[in-house]
Amino acid sequence: MAPTPMMQQYQEAKAACGDALLLFRMGDFYELFHDDAKIAARVLGLTLTSREKGENAIPMAGFPHHQLDSYLGKLIKQGLRVAVCDQVEDPRQAKGLVKREITRVVTAGTLTDDSLLDPRESNFLASVVVASSGRSRGGGSSETPTLGGDEAGIAWVELSTGRFFAGRFPAGLLADHLARIQPSECIVPEGADPVPEHLRESIVVTSRPAWCYSAETATESLCKHFGTASLTGFGFDDDDTVAVRAAGAVLEYLQETQKASLDHMDRLVRYRVGQSLEIDEATRRSLEITRTIRDGRREGTLLAILDRAVTPMGSRMLADWATNPLTDAAAINQRLDAVDELQRDPALCRDMTDSLRGIYDMERLLARVTTGRASPRDLSFIARTLRGLPHVKAKITGRKGERLRQLESQLDLCPELRSRLESALVEDCPLSSRDGGFIRTGYSERLDELRELTSGGREWIARYQADQVKSAGIPNLKVGYNKVFGYYIEVTNAHRDKVPDHFIRKQTLKNAERYVTPELKEYEEKVLSAEEKSQQLEYDLFVELRGVVHACARRLKTTAAVLAELDVLVSLAMLARERNYCRPQPVADPILSIVDGRHPVLDVLEPEGTFVPNDTAANHDEGMILIITGPNMAGKSTYIRQVALITLMAQMGSFVPAREATIGVADRIFARVGASDELARGQSTFMVEMVETARILNNATPRSLVILDEIGRGTSTYDGLSLAWSIVEHLHDKVGCRTLFATHYHELTDLEVSLGGLKNLNVAVQEWEDTVVFLHKIVAGAADKSYGIHVARLAGVPQEVNERAKQVLALLEEEHLDREGRPKIANRGKRKSGDLQLTLFGFEEHPILDKIRETKVDELTPLAALQFIQEWQKELRR
Repeated sequence: MAPTPMMQQYQEAKAACGDALLLFRMGDFYELFHDDAKIAARVLGLTLTSREKGENAIPMAGFPHHQLDSYLGKLIKQGLRVAVCDQVEDPRQAKGLVKREITRVVTAGTLTDDSLLDPRESNFLASVVVASSGRSRGGGSSETPTLGGDEAGIAWVELSTGRFFAGRFPAGLLADHLARIQPSECIVPEGADPVPEHLRESIVVTSRPAWCYSAETATESLCKHFGTASLTGFGFDDDDTVAVRAAGAVLEYLQETQKASLDHMDRLVRYRVGQSLEIDEATRRSLEITRTIRDGRREGTLLAILDRAVTPMGSRMLADWATNPLTDAAAINQRLDAVDELQRDPALCRDMTDSLRGIYDMERLLARVTTGRASPRDLSFIARTLRGLPHVKAKITGRKGERLRQLESQLDLCPELRSRLESALVEDCPLSSRDGGFIRTGYSERLDELRELTSGGREWIARYQADQVKSAGIPNLKVGYNKVFGYYIEVTNAHRDKVPDHFIRKQTLKNAERYVTPELKEYEEKVLSAEEKSQQLEYDLFVELRGVVHACARRLKTTAAVLAELDVLVSLAMLARERNYCRPQPVADPILSIVDGRHPVLDVLEPEGTFVPNDTAANHDEGMILIITGPNMAGKSTYIRQVALITLMAQMGSFVPAREATIGVADRIFARVGASDELARGQSTFMVEMVETARILNNATPRSLVILDEIGRGTSTYDGLSLAWSIVEHLHDKVGCRTLFATHYHELTDLEVSLGGLKNLNVAVQEWEDTVVFLHKIVAGAADKSYGIHVARLAGVPQEVNERAKQVLALLEEEHLDREGRPKIANRGKRKSGDLQLTLFGFEEHPILDKIRETKVDELTPLAALQFIQEWQKELRR
């Protein structure tokens, strides 16, 4: 059976959208058919019905068109792609079948609707291509992206704001940069998918044809989009080809899916390695910068504590700062100067905060304007934002800090645009641009005339009804209107005999008759025509206003960026004042000097005054490697994490939770904290630990900050201790970076004697009878116990288990401690700096050594000495 014209239209649209679910607009509903209907019914909980019957039955499911955003969000969260096929002509004017077209394809990385986005977070679409050595530079369409090469190109764009970046990186760091960007969706070449498996839980991966990654095609499409002859002006050169290929693939994907202008993507920013603090994937997870380890939530992270911004733009920029701290001391100090000046003036901060609360999300509003999806309400929000700018500008005028002065100069008030919008738009605009009612009276003379004609019709109808009552002598005659029959005259059956001859019967009711007259029909056409013309003119005026805003988009984007940064600076200043933070001093020398440092998250979440502050000193004189020992639950992990977070906060331009802080600007932060496994990749907890440790040892530099927690605990005691020992020596001798190493291997503390750049610290405890009190205070020296059995008792381990553990512990200590109570294994592991260490721990001493020690050499004759040597040789051969 041949498909109906509508189903043929559906099939053509379905063929054009590939594997995306097709939402097909039919009147007031979006309908899905065939397998799409089955998927939607399962995911959305829709009722699955059918079109036609019997063998020709077609599965069908649908929902009202006004619920589109809600259902789109649910489909996207399931990792599905959705194509929206809309009616693109007025059904009342259509001749035959209404014309329909796919107006957009919605994916996880291409969301622009506020209802589908978290206003505080960026939503990036990324593109990745990996090129093997020698293939990333130059080349044309014949290039085939290969996996396992040595260079990766990554491009990422936030469609809802137009921010567009690209860069090239060592292929081995791909996972780290994807963890930094946190894209919702990543496009990759078919057959060469480099996205690590463990990232796929949070990233939707979409394959694209290999030709999309052609260097020649990418360069051509990017230059055409930006209207440039080359990409040199954006900072890209021949060495950046792999990054350009990734960027070109992103642009092509957006052009295919969005079916709208992408003018808001007006620049491509080259990301340069080294401009920001490098933080690998494992470190981001361990430090819980933007997501908690346990459940992946924002609450309980560093970002959640720092974020006091009152605009969505400010929250997103703060997240960028937290995930990309600076490495340039001058730039860091510019931000710190601004925060310092603001926090010294709390009244100014409160005033600025009040002003910024009236600022709308200009970045995403502008994106909707340039893509043609803005509503009258969006334009009114832009007008309200512009109305508040003079007050903001006045507050930062005349400030001392260089960055605040720069921001003041960049804050464009756009007075002519504000005047135009305020004169055109009513205060409370509707969402729909087709229903009218949002243009002010007085803005358009022609619109005022049409409106007057439309509204004046009510007066005419009232006069006409009075005239008909009088002339016909029918007191209850009334003139009414409905959308089906238009205007009519209604006469009850009781007065039917009085109806004039020129009344034309229109409709019969139970107790009345309805009529029309030539005069009433003529006026109806006049009024309805005026109303229709009024709505069309109002829509045309809206499109004109949208175009005016579009023309100012670049100026408005600059202003939006200024407002976002002011919001961040003010929020950091208020946080610093509220939590008694200090201004850190960034220096070039890789040192750390923190007085009364506190963990920024726990300092807020724990009851006021309960967090114990601690000092940190790492430098060439006192030691660059700090070994921290102490019992479980005493706070070792908290201490080393807080040092890393304080360093990160300082380099993003924030005050820090301490009384004083001098921070040597780090190039990288590495953290190996906590235990985890990746069974899907066949990696045990210990394997993951060693992989992450290997990365640290191979990539850390003298300017890096390394924090390590319980390295070596995932294997046998001697294996783990051997590895921990040698790792410390390598960091000391080969890398020389600031390192905080928390451990239960007390044997490592003996390295303080042989390694001049190492210092022992421990977490103080107080013993009283059989109870231990954790003081959470870091003090000099090594801990002598782990107090594990005490912790087990606190955790509720049965008493008999604890008592037996004490007995076993006493036996082990008797076996492995020397006469001075020191571990025998540590004593045998000593070495002097520069000595050749043939073995780490040595072996059990042979009894013959005691005989050698007891021999009185001065009393031996040569012959007796030879006899002794002969006896020793015989004994050694046994």
